[in-house]
Amino acid sequence: MTSFTKQVALVTGAGSGIGRATALAFGALGAAVVVSDINDANGQATVALIEEAGGTASYTRCNVADAEAHKAAVAYAVATYGRLDIAVNNAGIGGNFARLIDQTPADWEQMMAVNLGGVFYGLQAQIRQMLTQPEGGKIVNVASIAGVKGMPMGGPYSAAKHGVIGLTKTAALEYVKKKIRVNAICPVYTHSAMVHDLMSQMPDMEERMRRVIPMGRFGQPEEIAQAIVWLCADENAFCTGQAIQMDGGMTAG
Repeated sequence: MTSFTKQVALVTGAGSGIGRATALAFGALGAAVVVSDINDANGQATVALIEEAGGTASYTRCNVADAEAHKAAVAYAVATYGRLDIAVNNAGIGGNFARLIDQTPADWEQMMAVNLGGVFYGLQAQIRQMLTQPEGGKIVNVASIAGVKGMPMGGPYSAAKHGVIGLTKTAALEYVKKKIRVNAICPVYTHSAMVHDLMSQMPDMEERMRRVIPMGRFGQPEEIAQAIVWLCADENAFCTGQAIQMDGGMTAG
């Protein structure tokens, strides 16, 4: 059975959804978990859930659009637990649901700052720390199925998530000799606050979203979390530079 005992995991956007499920999964498998978010109450609640289950966790605030905040989060992990073995760049936003020409410069800039910049800055801070460790480390970036196919009404989101996969592959190749593995996970619509917000924008949105998934349902945060855990397990040390699609069959056809 996979164990992360004596390992330290940092998860961004861990106050809810996929981030919370991932933090809980690592905590249950023995990792010391650094929970980060911009919602302090939600982040502290995730810490409490891990501790109630017998795990080890602590919280630090991190606005992923800020490069200095990533440096501080990594420094917090090292100061608190001595190292950083695992990083999950999960935090993101859904953005404005509109056709390309109706997206504003502000829509574009915010999406790039959070969903792409948040991964770029995270990778920089995390890799710098992992380079100081003989054992290297593992990083998983949460992209999206919109990172491997177009997303009508979500141009900036799709562009940012395609960028996440590009960063993942590049980082994997640059640091493979340093024992740092970098992969991405590409979920389809998954039950989370972001997806529920998207569904609220149009009355028939939920049904339209379900129809494009062959399994006929949304993903569950815990399912995505288990894929992230798998990517970080030592048993899968030959896996790097991959973008694993968790999409209920959407891209199979």
